[in-house]
Amino acid sequence: MINQIALTFIFLVALILLLIFTEMIYRRLGIKGEITRKFAHFTGTLSTIIFPYIFESHWYVLFLAVIFFLILYFSRNGLQLKSIHDIERISIGSYLLPVSIYLTFLIAFQLGENLYFILPILILAICDPVAGILGLEVHQYNHKIRLFGRELKKTWLGSGSFLVSSFMISIIAIYFNRMVLDLKTFWLALGIAFIATLAELISWRGSDNLFIPMSVLVMLVLFL
Repeated sequence: MINQIALTFIFLVALILLLIFTEMIYRRLGIKGEITRKFAHFTGTLSTIIFPYIFESHWYVLFLAVIFFLILYFSRNGLQLKSIHDIERISIGSYLLPVSIYLTFLIAFQLGENLYFILPILILAICDPVAGILGLEVHQYNHKIRLFGRELKKTWLGSGSFLVSSFMISIIAIYFNRMVLDLKTFWLALGIAFIATLAELISWRGSDNLFIPMSVLVMLVLFL
């Protein structure tokens, strides 16, 4: 138990240092909030994939999630963490991120399958920032998606990059889990990529931070 508490404290300090570093590069280099926010999302979320291997109980992850939810929530209207909150759009994504990580870990922990946590978090950590940056920063030959005559805020390049990257990550992860590269591995990876892309496409105000891992988790539980 002492080792678990020590690991929790170490991880807490590491994530706080990440927030401080992100704030420093935002202020000193003048990088846009959208970019620093995606950087923090990528590094912070990706670092949590070790949770199934270092934590023997979900309570430690819950503690970390609560701490960072409170930090992000109470800093939203202040001068701190502008690197996270300085964006033009309205978003609750930063608050949902620790909630999403904990819920995904809890379900995977209860079901006893590490892949149920690792793959959703990998897709959330990598594909979401890639889609966001390409969708927002690349304008040439990049158009908003229209569905049923309604223009969405998502772009073809952003959603396309999400689909491709999530498929590649899924097929690699499922292969190493099953150690078989067969038709099931292919169609399950493709199905996960499609469902996760759809979740990202129809989400609003940062709710994709919750919907993406939950949609991937459902696919894994139902079909793996």
